[in-house]
Amino acid sequence: MGTLYEALQLILQVVWFVMIVHIIMSWLINFQVLNLRQPLVAQLWDGLNRLLEPIYRPIRNVLPNTGGLDLAPLIVFIIIIILQRALANNAGFFYGM
Repeated sequence: MGTLYEALQLILQVVWFVMIVHIIMSWLINFQVLNLRQPLVAQLWDGLNRLLEPIYRPIRNVLPNTGGLDLAPLIVFIIIIILQRALANNAGFFYGM
């Protein structure tokens, strides 16, 4: 069961990292540091959007429209933190302590 605990923690950490990369990349695109006409940038951006959109979409459907401000990543970050803390507080269940 310890492996399950570590796998869940790893998945949450990977999602966290991918979200950070997506957010930083969106800033760089908006400030025109990165150009979506470059094939590598466009492919990376499309891949990140395809990975994260299924996570963001249900949250965006619940949140009110805030114009250009997207609060879905913030909500997902809060959910990830809560899940990581819940896993850490219940680690004894996974390790049989």
